[in-house]
Amino acid sequence: MNIQNPSLPIRCIGLMSGTSVDGLDVCCATFDCKDGKWSFRIDCARGYDYPAPLKKALGQDVQKMSALEFVTFHSAYGQWLGERVNEFIEEFGVKPDIIASHGSTVFHEPQKKVMYQIGDGAAIAAVTKIPTVSDFRRLDIMLGGQGAPLVPVGDNLLFGQYDYCLNIGGFSNISFRQGDKRIAFDISPVNYVINRFTRAIGLEMDRDGVIASKGQVNRLLLDKLDALDYYSRPWPKSLGREWVELNVFPLLDAAGLSLEDTLRTYYEHCARQLAKVTVPGKSLLVTGGGAYNKFLIERMRALSGCDIVIPEPAIIEYKEALIFAFLGVLYMMGQPSCLKSVTGAERDNIGGMLFKI
Repeated sequence: MNIQNPSLPIRCIGLMSGTSVDGLDVCCATFDCKDGKWSFRIDCARGYDYPAPLKKALGQDVQKMSALEFVTFHSAYGQWLGERVNEFIEEFGVKPDIIASHGSTVFHEPQKKVMYQIGDGAAIAAVTKIPTVSDFRRLDIMLGGQGAPLVPVGDNLLFGQYDYCLNIGGFSNISFRQGDKRIAFDISPVNYVINRFTRAIGLEMDRDGVIASKGQVNRLLLDKLDALDYYSRPWPKSLGREWVELNVFPLLDAAGLSLEDTLRTYYEHCARQLAKVTVPGKSLLVTGGGAYNKFLIERMRALSGCDIVIPEPAIIEYKEALIFAFLGVLYMMGQPSCLKSVTGAERDNIGGMLFKI
C-alpha cells in the first residue's frame, strides 16, 4: 500500500490495552468499502499476558514515576508492544499495511486538557518497520472534547445493525444512534472496580460472577453509588481511574461489607446504570471481557429489558482491537475517527499521529 495514496482493501493490526490492565489484545483485520458501506474480516487475533513487572508498572507505578522514569517507560513499553507485533506476524504469517495502537491510558482528565496514552508509537514503528498510528485522543481533547470514547465510529460503520453497542471492560461504555448523530459515553466503572477486590484475594477476576452471586445487595451502599454526580451529568462524558479512586473506592471501603456483598451491590449498581440509559426491547450487542460474566449479564438483562446479543468469541474479545485497527484505516483514508457528537469537541477530527520509516 502507498501510504501517501492508500487504496482499499487495507489490512491493519490493532493493539488494545484496557484500563483494567488484563493484557494486550492484537487483532489483524482486512477492511474494504463498497458503495459507501464498510466491511471487515478478522484475519487472526490473540491476547498476550503482561509479565508481572510490566503489569504492576502499568497498574500501580506509572502515575508515580518521575518525568525521566515516565518517558523511559513510555519508550520501553512501546518497544515491548512492537516485539509482540513481530511475534504475532511470525505466528500467523500476515503482512499488515499499518499498525494502529491504543496504548494504555495513564492520565485522563479532559476538563484540564490532560491525557496520556503510554506506549510510544515511534518505538512500535522502529521495532516492526511498519507504519504505526498512535495517540488517537490528544487532538480531540485539545479541541475541547473528552477524547473518548473512540470506538463509536466503528460501532456506527461496522456494527450499525444493533440499537446499542455496549462494551464491558475496565469501564462500560455504550453507543447508539439518536437521530442523525452517534451518541456515546462511559456508563460506569466495571472490571476496574471488580478486579481490584478479587486481586486482593489472589484472583484475577470474579469468573462468571460466582462471588457476587453469593452476596446480598446493601441498599445504603447502592443508593450512595447511584447518587454519585457523574451519573446525573449529560453526555458527552467519560471516566478515568482518577474518578474511581476518588469517588468509588472510598465508598466501597467505608461500607465494611464482605467481599460477596460488596461485589453483589456493585453488580447491581452497574446494571442499574445501564438500565437508566437504555430502552426495553431494543437490541444490545455486548462485547469485552464482561460479556463472559454470566451473573452480571443476567442482572443487566433483568433490569434493562434489552434483547442482549452475545456475539462470537472473536468479536467479544477483540472488538475494541478490531475497531482500533479500523481507526488506523480511517486515519490513512483521511476520514474522521473522533465524532463531536460523541466527544463534545468543537468539530469532528482525525485523531492520531503517524510514524513511518
